[in-house]
Amino acid sequence: MNKVMTRTRRLPGGRPPVRHDTRRPGSAPRRTAPPPRPTDVFADRLLAVLSGHRPVHSMLRHTVGRAYDELAWLAERGALRTRGARPVVHDIGYFMPRPGAIEAFARIATGDRLRAMAFRLEHTPDHRWRCAAVELEGPRMPTDPD
Repeated sequence: MNKVMTRTRRLPGGRPPVRHDTRRPGSAPRRTAPPPRPTDVFADRLLAVLSGHRPVHSMLRHTVGRAYDELAWLAERGALRTRGARPVVHDIGYFMPRPGAIEAFARIATGDRLRAMAFRLEHTPDHRWRCAAVELEGPRMPTDPD
């Protein structure tokens, strides 16, 4: 008879594995996940605003320069609003042209269609990442002649 062991081996002299109840005081400390990358965080935030699931003013503290105006202009036109399937971030890529700046793109899946979103992040003096530009396919926000 061949027996297959499905449990992990115990180290000699160690205690057997136990199940920790995190609701009890004195239990094992919670394991923290690694912090998400700023590109992932901003792609989700921008998508929520552009799809109409969050208000534009929720990005006010997270933008710098013209980015808030661009975001408001795109959101007003319903750039990523859809009927039916909710848009999700399919893939993210980025390039660092210099330290403290990230140029990123995200592929947005809405049902069977993929769309593109590009954005630029800058590391500001207060040590926070802020969105400096947002672009989608289609028309762009007109520039001021001033």
